[in-house]
Amino acid sequence: MSKRADGRRPDQARELEIEIGVAPYAEGSCLISTGNTQVLCAASVAEGVPRWREESGAGWVTAEYGMLPRATHTRTSRERSGPRGRTQEIQRLIGRSIRSVTDMEVMGQHTVTVDCDVLQADGGTRTAAITGALVAVRLAARWMVENGLAQRDPLKEAVAGISVGIVEGLLCLDLDYREDSAAQVDMNVIGTQSGGLVEIQGTAEGDPFGRADFDSLLDLAVAGLEKLFAAQQRVLSESK
Repeated sequence: MSKRADGRRPDQARELEIEIGVAPYAEGSCLISTGNTQVLCAASVAEGVPRWREESGAGWVTAEYGMLPRATHTRTSRERSGPRGRTQEIQRLIGRSIRSVTDMEVMGQHTVTVDCDVLQADGGTRTAAITGALVAVRLAARWMVENGLAQRDPLKEAVAGISVGIVEGLLCLDLDYREDSAAQVDMNVIGTQSGGLVEIQGTAEGDPFGRADFDSLLDLAVAGLEKLFAAQQRVLSESK
């Protein structure tokens, strides 16, 4: 089987580490590292919901995403006037992903905001943010139960994200920045532990790709997600 530039097999993800409790003032937090990509995820619980949500009697989950100025090889300006288009798109994706596995009725009139800040970027920041956000929100949900704000854990199951792509004709899992920049096809897959799909973002950077390649990439991503779910479950079990 052909090797990639960093020595990984095509179906091999980068080394994954999840450290919880890194933001001690947050109700739930973790630092997720996938290779050289590092994202700090902090979940905060607040009383009340957006005005348009008040009559529902249910809670709300939302997300914010940002990248530190030197998370990349060259400095990126801070988004002081508000999030740019890419940032808005990513934080909406994170929010949708967590809401897809949350029973908002159980939360009551509370809002959970998960902040995902990229400390170091080497590809796959949005998928790492989703995988880490689930851990941070799960910890915040435990805090809600322990403090009488929810009768039970509002999270129904786990959700995670991973990238796949075609690089120099090779179907690869968990692309780093160098691979993502050179990919003929790149795709982000967000899925749940029960096998559901939340979102698939797939793009051909040159020639169109066929259904067979799409199916193979999806199978590769689903296999990669299983390992992420196992890592989430392991770190959460150890924290009890």
